[in-house]
Amino acid sequence: MNLRRHVQFWLLSLIAFIAFMMVFSEVLLPFVAGMAVAYLLDPVCDWLETKGMGRLWATLCILFTFVVVLVLFFLMVLPVLGNQLATFLEKLPELVKQLQGLLSSNLGERLLGMSGLTGEDLQSSMGDLIGQGAGWVAGLAKSIWSGGQALLSVLSLFVVTPVVAFYLLLDWDRMVARIDGWLPRQHLTTIRSLAGEMDKAVAGFVRGQVSVCVLLGLFYAIGLMLAGLNFGLLIGMGAGLVSFIPFVGAGLGFIVSLGVALVQFWPDWTMIVVVGIIFAVGQFLEGNVLQPKLVGESTGLHPVALMFALFAFGYLFGFVGMLIAVPAAAMIGVLARFALRQYLASPLYTGTGRQEAALEE
Repeated sequence: MNLRRHVQFWLLSLIAFIAFMMVFSEVLLPFVAGMAVAYLLDPVCDWLETKGMGRLWATLCILFTFVVVLVLFFLMVLPVLGNQLATFLEKLPELVKQLQGLLSSNLGERLLGMSGLTGEDLQSSMGDLIGQGAGWVAGLAKSIWSGGQALLSVLSLFVVTPVVAFYLLLDWDRMVARIDGWLPRQHLTTIRSLAGEMDKAVAGFVRGQVSVCVLLGLFYAIGLMLAGLNFGLLIGMGAGLVSFIPFVGAGLGFIVSLGVALVQFWPDWTMIVVVGIIFAVGQFLEGNVLQPKLVGESTGLHPVALMFALFAFGYLFGFVGMLIAVPAAAMIGVLARFALRQYLASPLYTGTGRQEAALEE
């Protein structure tokens, strides 16, 4: 009966949380962003406290630095990225046409001889595929833009989000202590242990992976710009941004940059190989330096589970859902592993209870 009440309580809590998210998803974005900023910067604030700085001054210094960096990014980098994105989308049909002609003239005869297709069929198929892909990307960008308007507006970005982050960062330790005081005393050790595992999983992935994505984005962008690749900043930053999904960011960035490099540098194979080397070095740094140093041990988030969480939460709650997808998936993973451990240690799995009952009979 006790277990039944627990299950009912947590199911009702889950239903209330989902209903809350669905009803208020349109206005939650600046608050979720503020919570994310406070969570990411709390270790820095704790470190400054250990150096003798008060919590208030540490919070003010950290948040001021964060806002300055964010403003500089929006003033200096974002216009360049926006201009490159607009130009890239404008020239995409011409780039695709040139790439089709290049592939058809150099590889077309061999491929057509093996497949039995005509050149017109090949170009038509490639055109349809590229068109569908471009339509999907445009739809995704439109969805993100419409769902992220609150974040991109001046009010939420420069006022609401920093204010929420300031108060949460200032009161973070007190909030944790107060929530700890609400926990049921009989399950205190178990809940604290699960909360510690969740914090380790979320911190290890989110805080570490954010650093990895930023560093990879800078490496790819600088490398591609030094190589003279058109849209190098846009492709490099985009590849770094999606690098939290293993191999997906680097794979997409490599495919797009290779296509642009073929159109731009052909028949100079040297520069095309240089573009490939940049992504090969980036993958080596990610797997052997950045991931071990910044992310550490596995957080239990399988790439397939991560992609499912992003699609599922994005479908249910829009852009806000995509922001909370990774932390929610990490927490669900911790709870699932705990439930599996409980099951493996229970008589339901071992069958010891049934055997003892049979011996007593």
